[in-house]
Amino acid sequence: MSRAVGAAPVWDLHTHLFPPEFGTPMGRGVTPDPHGLMLWGVDELVTYHYLIAEVLREAPEVTPEAFYARSRSEQADLIWQKLFVDATPVSEACRGVVTTLTKLGLDPNEKSLAGHRRWFAEQTPAGQVDRVLELAGVDTVTMTNDVFDENERGRWLAEGGVARDPRFPAVLRFDPLVVDWPAAAPRLRDWGYAVDAQASAGSIDAVRRFLGEWIGRMKPVYCAMSLPPEWRYPADGPGNRVLAEAIVPACSEHGLPLALMIGVTRGVNPALRQAGDGIGVTHVDSLAALCRDFPQQRIMATLLARENQHALAVAARKFSNLTPFGCWWFINTPSLIEETTRMRLELLGPTFVPQHSDARVLEQLLYKWDHSRAVLAKVLTDKYQDLAAAGWRVTPAAIERDANRLLRGNVATLLEQ
Repeated sequence: MSRAVGAAPVWDLHTHLFPPEFGTPMGRGVTPDPHGLMLWGVDELVTYHYLIAEVLREAPEVTPEAFYARSRSEQADLIWQKLFVDATPVSEACRGVVTTLTKLGLDPNEKSLAGHRRWFAEQTPAGQVDRVLELAGVDTVTMTNDVFDENERGRWLAEGGVARDPRFPAVLRFDPLVVDWPAAAPRLRDWGYAVDAQASAGSIDAVRRFLGEWIGRMKPVYCAMSLPPEWRYPADGPGNRVLAEAIVPACSEHGLPLALMIGVTRGVNPALRQAGDGIGVTHVDSLAALCRDFPQQRIMATLLARENQHALAVAARKFSNLTPFGCWWFINTPSLIEETTRMRLELLGPTFVPQHSDARVLEQLLYKWDHSRAVLAKVLTDKYQDLAAAGWRVTPAAIERDANRLLRGNVATLLEQ
């Protein structure tokens, strides 16, 4: 089982990764771009926001303000000392760094990051992409491309656009259109789209034109939004009007799935910045209503709260246009991945996407897929043993088929229709 799951190629359905063509702050043989979007290397790996939250808990004498006043390398040194030298790195985020360094042939037991920094400084960004994808067994890394991020937007609009790496397909993301129309509307007007505060009929036409132009520019494989736990559908308001009358029709027109990532409560502790977001329980009946109103629209959903996973799977049993995907953020830990994957298999069979990495730093692909493959293999082993005990002959060919379907085939089918 482990051999079949380990050999199956992965299409990573949701990441925040970029190839070198989007710029990178470091790397041998490239011009440093301080605003580059490709994050990689040991300092980025160790200062991931999961670890920032952990170090500020482990070392309460360090205030968030004092932590963020440090340089990136100084932050990394503090995290390494507090979480990997002075303490045992047993959390999933810490274990992930250990796994990553080990898979790269580096010693995670070093007392400082100096040797690791020297190794990474000798690598090229393009070479590191090739190395990490091969080691992780990942052949396709789906980006997240936020059209409201001025840094990224400028790169797409630059003369000649962005050179495309076919291993990194784009995803058009546009959260403010639904969650913050009062902020989105003036920006759309600045960009030449005639919209108003009420999202009137003329505004809807303008948003559809906006989406169509960016779909044509990015060539995304799906469209995406992150929604807060208090999101409701149907409900009055310009955001839901834009969703129902502009976004879903645009996705339908261009044959694109719509991914909803629901449940983040932003800024629970603002002092922690990106590390300060929290969690809330989603109203799955709103997601079901959207699936019911638009039965021809392929909808993918990942929900942040553990309390929502059962309801999401049940909703997917009722709506064939709904595909649960991944174990996101706070449930991306082995115990909850196992629980969620086991439950989905029992309710949905192999008709879902069990995992995505949500990686923000290139090398995170190494540990996120290594750890997730181990859990998937464990769960599948149990399920096949149950089948064998019930009288079903489980063949090596069936095991290989299922592993390939769960890790790549379902994504390909969903995105390439």
